[in-house]
Amino acid sequence: MPTVTDLMISARGLRKSFGRPGEELEAVRGIGVDVRRGEAFGFLGPNGAGKSSTMRMIAAVSPVSGGELRILGLDPARHGPAIRARLGVCPQDDTLDVDLTVRDNLYIYGRYFGIPKGEMRDRADELLDFVQLTDKARAKVDDLSGGMKRRLTIARSLVNRPDLLLLDEPTTGLDPQARHVLWDRLFRLKQSGVTLVLTTHYMDEAEQLCDRLVVMDKGLVVAEGSPLELIRTHTTREVAELRLGVAAVGETHDALAAQVSDLGERVEVLPDRVLVYGHDGDEVVAKVHERGIQPAAVLVRRTTLEDVFLRLTGRTLVD
Repeated sequence: MPTVTDLMISARGLRKSFGRPGEELEAVRGIGVDVRRGEAFGFLGPNGAGKSSTMRMIAAVSPVSGGELRILGLDPARHGPAIRARLGVCPQDDTLDVDLTVRDNLYIYGRYFGIPKGEMRDRADELLDFVQLTDKARAKVDDLSGGMKRRLTIARSLVNRPDLLLLDEPTTGLDPQARHVLWDRLFRLKQSGVTLVLTTHYMDEAEQLCDRLVVMDKGLVVAEGSPLELIRTHTTREVAELRLGVAAVGETHDALAAQVSDLGERVEVLPDRVLVYGHDGDEVVAKVHERGIQPAAVLVRRTTLEDVFLRLTGRTLVD
């Protein structure tokens, strides 16, 4: 069990409500979370799950409606400025100053924290090197690619040498190469001792970056653990995807599911395929063929965190 000094974030019965008394919308409904020093911790969930409301309370910019929350051992209701001074925040949308150069975006932001001019000049150079933007130091923000802008936003969130870095959807909209470069920078930050807390819609990102995570749905924590623990607990080792031809749709999928329902621990019917979850996908496919069933295409794959996420939160879109 972590000691109190190991806990960067501790929440018990944490609640967040919006609206007038008697008409409140409860966005966070009594969750408990511990984030330990030096780990990467993730919040996953569909839109409206309560992730953003939770992150804003952790950032000490939104008051707690109920329960107990401690950030860096401090109460955000009483010690908000002290907490914010030790946090780094990387918002989902880049809020860089397009009228300034890349380097000046760091230098001027650092001056807001009262960092002396000479120290901030050195710090800006150090951060540009860390995010691999030294050659862009004199460029304007509009001249940067999307991946470069995200790296600059992360660099800016590090000017005060934070103990805790909050990242909201850090790689949204980036191409695969830019995402992997950013993952490498975040991994290096964790290695240096910075505690990371992130929200993401990318399951592969959560698997790559997070030591532990929680899955939230409708304001509640519905699962918690490492990515591997969640996969082992909530789904099987493999899944066989059985796809029918274009002409064979609708009720045919339900008929196929009925024919193979005993071949796995769980069967899921989707508009374009039937998923059979089991511990040996090749064995499932062999038995499907033994029964004279000939899907148009077959895919056997390892289950992922995305399978867990969809099982826990459903496949229906939430506005």
